[in-house]
Amino acid sequence: MLKNCSKRYFLYIFSLLMAGVIAGCQSGTTFTSSTSSVAKLSAFSFNAQDSFPGLAKAVFTIEERIDTGLVYNKDSILFGTSLEKVVPRFTFQVGVGSARLQTPDTTILLSGRDTVNFSRLPIYLTLRSSDGTTTKVYEIRPAVHQADPDLYHWTKLQEAIYPQDESEQRVVELNDLFVMIANNGFENKVYTSPDGENWTALGVPAGLPQACHVRQIISDGSRLYYAKDGIIYTSTDAKQWTSKSSGQAVKTMLMYWNEKVWALVEGASLELATVDPQTLDLTMTGLKPDSRFPVSDFAAITFKSASQRARAMIIGGFAEDGRSLNTRWNIEYSAHIHTNGGYRLEEFSIDRPRFGSLTGISVIWYDNKLMMFGGVDSDMQYLGRDILVSTDEGMNWLKADTLKNQLPEAYQARQKQTAIVRGSYIYLFGGQDRNSTYSDVYRGKLNSIDW
Repeated sequence: MLKNCSKRYFLYIFSLLMAGVIAGCQSGTTFTSSTSSVAKLSAFSFNAQDSFPGLAKAVFTIEERIDTGLVYNKDSILFGTSLEKVVPRFTFQVGVGSARLQTPDTTILLSGRDTVNFSRLPIYLTLRSSDGTTTKVYEIRPAVHQADPDLYHWTKLQEAIYPQDESEQRVVELNDLFVMIANNGFENKVYTSPDGENWTALGVPAGLPQACHVRQIISDGSRLYYAKDGIIYTSTDAKQWTSKSSGQAVKTMLMYWNEKVWALVEGASLELATVDPQTLDLTMTGLKPDSRFPVSDFAAITFKSASQRARAMIIGGFAEDGRSLNTRWNIEYSAHIHTNGGYRLEEFSIDRPRFGSLTGISVIWYDNKLMMFGGVDSDMQYLGRDILVSTDEGMNWLKADTLKNQLPEAYQARQKQTAIVRGSYIYLFGGQDRNSTYSDVYRGKLNSIDW
């Protein structure tokens, strides 16, 4: 009798020690060696690997359910990460009596140093409490991105917004709509779309000059602006336009930036001005570029610099005397600048590496970099279908990796298209080449832009 009691006492002590060993191996945490009826997983992760150091950053959620619990990661693990040989880490609420992992290939009694193939599912973790009374099963469901994060996908949304003709066109955003305004040399026409795919023709707008250079129309989101012969035109719906003489020789509208409408004015010299949205009155800024500032067919892009300063860039285009420009005019705002209302104007191409002369390009700010589409050089040679990218805020430009980011084969090289970023997507509208004017619409997206 005494011998049997000693044996049972020895087994009891051994089971307590094993529960402590299992708890320590799996979590690295020391627990009390008292028995418990709890069998509960409190944390799960993967150890880092030399080949995939980011693996340990994967955050897993444990969802307790009445029957089988679920362990999963809301944000998928980086594309290309192998889960064939990984070391899992488990943390239990209290020490457990046993922890068994069942994969499609094998069953493993966990030791804390196990290498497991998590690439084949389903995988189940079975816990047994230290007193042997409770069993809990969890399904472990790790997710790895199946799409290359650096890959862009392009889709044609619309073959033609309007019948093909020799027209100039411009697309802006107005009151959550895409608005295309086209001019065929005789009249203007307006088309609107909520999504870039479905378009409604609104006809000929009233109050806008028939000989309108529509590519110089800009939007502040709720109102459109255009300038010609010293008169500023504005509209809240693209259909009805009103006008007012500015009293100045306004050459062109530039952009909406830093909560201001910007225009280029010619007096004794060129000068940048802002336009009051309600009164259309001009305020001169004191920023005076030289004659190498463009008056047409330039690209204007606004963004925040790495230092979080508001920046705008005017790239290429034609000067007033008809020269094709290689300029990159940079405008920056800072409260620490004590002249010209806090604005500073600089021409990058003077002391930066040479930038080729070009016109009719479109530039956007997307995924913390500048992207350039289309255009022609000073000899009217088309720049091709390649997308140019600048990761240093416009100082240097390189061709995008064509294995990752290339426009569809159906997209012909062109100039004077419009590029707009809406949410996670890039939209390209129309444009023209030597033989055709397009009113098609393409939409692109970087896989990882909203991961």
